[in-house]
Amino acid sequence: MRVEKCYFCSTNVYPGHGSAFVRNDAKVFRFCSSKCNKNFKMKRNPRKVRWTKAFRKAHGKEMTIDSTFEFEKRRNVPVRYDRELIKTTLKAIQRVGEIRQRREHAFWKNRMASARAKKLEHRKKKLLKTGPVKLLQPMSALSVVESPEKIREKIKVPVKSALVAGEGRSMGMEID
Repeated sequence: MRVEKCYFCSTNVYPGHGSAFVRNDAKVFRFCSSKCNKNFKMKRNPRKVRWTKAFRKAHGKEMTIDSTFEFEKRRNVPVRYDRELIKTTLKAIQRVGEIRQRREHAFWKNRMASARAKKLEHRKKKLLKTGPVKLLQPMSALSVVESPEKIREKIKVPVKSALVAGEGRSMGMEID
């Protein structure tokens, strides 16, 4: 079973899924969805479309250089079946997945820390522009919670029937 990559967004295309476009020079373009196919036909650059992996890597949103990506490359060398080799390969794949996940989390944490620092700088600049906030009343004079009696007084509404007052009839129809 060969898992291909979508030409536009770089996601996995499993057998029986997606579509393929074969150009006159016999180059095959595989797409995971019609969305990717249409974007390709519109001649859009995947590095400029925000939801593609190419954009995320080009703009520093994901890791681009890491030794764990070497394991994902396709190797076209046939190897004779060996149960022990398969077992060790599966263990290695799991281990590489764990390492990659840890590294991606560290990368994400670092990226978020720099974004947080930028946000704080922006807030400081904004505060410097507006100046300090001056209160008209001291904080002790402001009451946040009102007494329940005041709340009850606000809720009370005089009740009157719509039929008694003559309202509620539409288009002048009389009720028998």
